[in-house]
Amino acid sequence: MYANVTEAGEVGVCWGTIGDSIPDPGKVVQLLKQNSITMVRIYNTDSGIINALANTGIKLMVALPNEQLANAASSPSYARQWVQDKVAKYYPSTLINGIAVGNEVFDSASNLNQQLVPAMRNVHAALASLGLDGVIKVSTPVAFSALKVSWRPSQGEFRDDIAQSVMVDLVAFLRQTDAPFMINVYPYRAYLDDPNHSISVEWWTFQPNDGHVDDLTGHVYYSLYDAQMDALRYAIGKVSPASSLRAWLAQGTRADDIALTCSECGCSRWNIPPHQCRDFANGLISYTLDASTSAARSNYTASRLLGSAGGGATSGYIFALFDEDSKPGDESERKFGLFDPTNMQPFYDVDFVHGRCPVAPTPPAASSWCVANTAVGDERLQEALDWACGHGADCSAMQPGARCFSPDTKEAHATYAFNDYYQRNGRASSACDFNGAGSIVYQQPSELACSCSSIHH
Repeated sequence: MYANVTEAGEVGVCWGTIGDSIPDPGKVVQLLKQNSITMVRIYNTDSGIINALANTGIKLMVALPNEQLANAASSPSYARQWVQDKVAKYYPSTLINGIAVGNEVFDSASNLNQQLVPAMRNVHAALASLGLDGVIKVSTPVAFSALKVSWRPSQGEFRDDIAQSVMVDLVAFLRQTDAPFMINVYPYRAYLDDPNHSISVEWWTFQPNDGHVDDLTGHVYYSLYDAQMDALRYAIGKVSPASSLRAWLAQGTRADDIALTCSECGCSRWNIPPHQCRDFANGLISYTLDASTSAARSNYTASRLLGSAGGGATSGYIFALFDEDSKPGDESERKFGLFDPTNMQPFYDVDFVHGRCPVAPTPPAASSWCVANTAVGDERLQEALDWACGHGADCSAMQPGARCFSPDTKEAHATYAFNDYYQRNGRASSACDFNGAGSIVYQQPSELACSCSSIHH
């Protein structure tokens, strides 16, 4: 990999089992493989599921439920035994890469608020004692309702009852352990609850739209999800004490140094037409794989300053793999599935490999492109590539697993980065100079055939 920027994110699924017709784990694993799903979240430590995922290469996040949180917080020995019995004995045959401690504690079990971070610390300490803290991260899924302000994104702020009493310690813990901040966010609910009808279908489903402007920053958001994730970054920034370089960079601003994971993102077919759920799911995948949003792009500067390729990237879990007919609540809670559990057929088509091209304003047709000039030599080409990625080019699409990673050559990656910078700067000749490393051409290069943005510019 030749570009020194954050790797593209990844999208998996939430595998819930509160239903009478959920297929057995072996069949589900085959379904995951057939659909190139590489990441799964479960809500317990079901041994049948964990064993079924052994030797598959599929990454798994398990959970310590709310009901066990108090014990884990008060007793380090309880946490050690839980980690040994529920996690360590299965690793590395099963690629457990995360533990969700509790779920939406601030909303569903607020009596445990003060025990949440101590439980996370004890679970992390147990992993560390086994040498697993570097490969298995500890976090907690937070409901989006933890934000008291989410629009404008630059005014994003956590609720008063948790901001100082819990969030300061939670964010500090996640930074100390290089773990992601996990958020359960459902844009369709904001669409349904919007009294002013300012949220269009296009905006929340990643379809072409005119965007919404944060008039305090001038930034235009072309998807509701992007705006919500940015609001979260600003909220994190507001609870970041300036006790380190990483925290200082985030203080009072967008926290670009910390990775985000949408631990639940979904759409209920009870409330929303299936084609809109399809558009949202595929849009979410493209958003994450290409990371072509403000939240991911801006991480480049932070990661270079911090000597880390960590924060900034977003990953997500689509909720849910199957309809769960025994879930409590109204009917909408039972209609989130991508697949029908009775026959494992999809309710709508989702492409976990590519999604679809991310939303952006429609640009004029391209008449020229900027390509790498290999005659300047490898060193100058690499310097120019690093410069382009650090000065506005969206280099995330050529990260491992993203759509433009292949061909994995310096020339191809430089061409992608140079052209992205060139197109974003109005195809001015000076925007393709790169100290002689760039050259303008008038036929589209083959290296850009993978690109969503470049081939349409």
